[in-house]
Amino acid sequence: MYILIKDWLDYGHAINTAAHSGMVGYIKWQDSDEVKEWLQDSYRKVTCRVTEKEFEKAKQYDDWEIVTELAYDKKEVALVFKPRVEYPKFFKFLKLYR
Repeated sequence: MYILIKDWLDYGHAINTAAHSGMVGYIKWQDSDEVKEWLQDSYRKVTCRVTEKEFEKAKQYDDWEIVTELAYDKKEVALVFKPRVEYPKFFKFLKLYR
């Protein structure tokens, strides 16, 4: 599961957003075969810190859900992507959240 968090979000909200994103993704796709396999085999999540441009570009790929933040007037702060065996090459070049 990839979680993309906008780079302008402060650290405290980013931590909560990552947790919320994992839940949003699980709730959205919990009945899918991909999530059942993901839960059984890896439960791996990759959290990236992205620019606005990267965030918008990521929306061109399939199976994502927006995460908003009430503290920021419900602005879009993250995208969570359905777990899959392979992600498009674009994801490999995103900066990990550290």
